[in-house]
Amino acid sequence: MAIETPLLSDNPVEDSVDYKGRPVYRFNSGGWKSTLFIIVVEVAERSAYYGIAGNLITYLTGALGQSTVTAAENMNVWSGTAWLLPLLGAFVADSFIGRYRTIVVSTLIYILGLGLLALSAVLPPLGSSGCRSSDSAGSCSPDPVLILFFFALYLVALGQGGFRPCVQAFGADQFDGQDPEERKAKSSFFNWWNFFMNAGLIVVLPALNYIQDNINWGLGFGIPCLILAGALAIFLLGTRTYRYSIRREEEKHAFLRVGRVFVATIRNWRITTAVAFEEETHRAQPHQSSGQFKFLNKALLDPNDSKGDSKVCSLREVEEAKAVLRLVPIWTTCLIYAIVVAQPATLFTRQAITMNRSVSADLEFPAASVQLFIPATVVVLVAIYDRAFVPVARALTGEPSGITMLQRIGTGVFLSFLAMVVAALVEMKRLKKAQQYGLVDTPEVTIPMSAWWLIPQNVLLGAADVFTMIGMQEFFYDQVPSELRSVGLALFLSVIGGGNFLSSFLISIIDKATGGDGHYSWFANNLNRAHLDYFYWLLAALSAVQLVAFLYFGKSYIYSRGGAT
Repeated sequence: MAIETPLLSDNPVEDSVDYKGRPVYRFNSGGWKSTLFIIVVEVAERSAYYGIAGNLITYLTGALGQSTVTAAENMNVWSGTAWLLPLLGAFVADSFIGRYRTIVVSTLIYILGLGLLALSAVLPPLGSSGCRSSDSAGSCSPDPVLILFFFALYLVALGQGGFRPCVQAFGADQFDGQDPEERKAKSSFFNWWNFFMNAGLIVVLPALNYIQDNINWGLGFGIPCLILAGALAIFLLGTRTYRYSIRREEEKHAFLRVGRVFVATIRNWRITTAVAFEEETHRAQPHQSSGQFKFLNKALLDPNDSKGDSKVCSLREVEEAKAVLRLVPIWTTCLIYAIVVAQPATLFTRQAITMNRSVSADLEFPAASVQLFIPATVVVLVAIYDRAFVPVARALTGEPSGITMLQRIGTGVFLSFLAMVVAALVEMKRLKKAQQYGLVDTPEVTIPMSAWWLIPQNVLLGAADVFTMIGMQEFFYDQVPSELRSVGLALFLSVIGGGNFLSSFLISIIDKATGGDGHYSWFANNLNRAHLDYFYWLLAALSAVQLVAFLYFGKSYIYSRGGAT
């Protein structure tokens, strides 16, 4: 009589437990049913973030009376901080309290920040100087409401810093890579994650932008607070169904462990590794990537051991450090892309304010709404990409994901280049219209040119997101050690943060360089006298250089775990 093999679903999921630390099984945990709870809180958080970020330039230049340059700099610095703080959040999650607790704590901080932001918006309006009063000497007393506003804004950034790197990694943790069916679902996870996120933005943002522009900023900032609070409650309802990754004792503090390799390498920099030692290392780690960054092998040596019998770091730790270091060229060559995607929330919106946005005689759409064509494009193309493009490409290339992760990222980088070319041409047309109708010195008058002209550049950036944004998410999640996946996603987010800081730096430098001697800056408050088209051409040129550099480094990149997908 043949022995019946137990079903795979009857076996406990390896390296995962339930909320009480007990073994979990596939049939009653994880998968899409658990991921839906996580997607709800993700959609709410993205709606809250973009509900603020998408229209913040309007609030800064309107209610707070800041100049275009000051508002763009303030927004880019805040946004850059919000996208860089995930490195700290990932470190805390992966080294100390885990992803689930980090999500809960950071969401509570997020909600507090949103509440204080709404409070600051309903308090008495501020002047452009940000001063409550001045003494006889003319010195300025900082306005406490302005202080509250920026404190709340950076509290939101802190909340995002813990939330963003953990929530997507926690969602991906709900799929077991050892199970064939769940492995297929996991390969589509990043696509559909972005589909639902952008679909949520399409539903929520138009209403929020309308309320902020036409009713009340306090209500426009308060609604995201309520949405996120409700979503947190839904997320907590799924606590019993989630799979929680087990971190073995040697896997804890993985971030510090990788850092120790670099510290040991610097300490042992003057030590020469013997040829025999190099051969031993290669035999122990025969993968092709072990031949890269050989200088990190110095971390294996103990400077106090003359015979070389003891090691400061293990071979596994050195290989993990090499895996992280291999990401640096890819991270660097994506920074220009991040500068490009920072423009819709700042300069694109400022352009839309000057253009005809009429839907009817009595109704016009908010300027920030032109950004909605980015998530709308993502929603449409993600479905086409996952259901049509991937199967065809898989049949042609043999790659499970159709094309490799780096090919996907590179395609989006090229599309972002095209977006900047289109943006420059549209802005040239807008400036020509202003001259044609004699509106160069009357910026308060709407230019007779439809804001729909801004749609193509936003659609191209939406298409770029489908390739580069989602590709980077999968790449940085997949190509780091499994214990550092929150850090991997934080590295992806830090690309966007770095791009925002670089955007702020570029705008500041160019404004100072072009605004002297009676000349109008490229970013003059009067956009009809400014030259955003020059800035867009500059970004297009930088994007072309970036694409060449990306292709060079991408061609020589060696994928971790032996796969290209």
